[in-house]
Amino acid sequence: MDEMNLNGDNLSEDEQQQLLFMMLVQQHQQIAMMGMGKMENPQTGETERELKSAKFAIDTLVMLQDFTEGNLPDKLDNYLKETLNNLRMNYAEEKENDDSEEE
Repeated sequence: MDEMNLNGDNLSEDEQQQLLFMMLVQQHQQIAMMGMGKMENPQTGETERELKSAKFAIDTLVMLQDFTEGNLPDKLDNYLKETLNNLRMNYAEEKENDDSEEE
């Protein structure tokens, strides 16, 4: 068993890389959702709203999408696209709510 496969699963190196990619996308998704106040911060147990951090996490995923364009298996490409679409819709909704509260 190699060091990357400490959980006992018999994943190939390619499968491990795909899993790590999905985990990276998921981490940024969670950061964005926390920044939009749609998820509790696991460290504080509180819901915090900071749209700048949400936008930074989304922008990071956009950069990842740009840099990996044409180099991802369909499964990962679709996962990243769906995640970004979901985050963009949620962000637009939160931004609209933010703007309407200022009026």
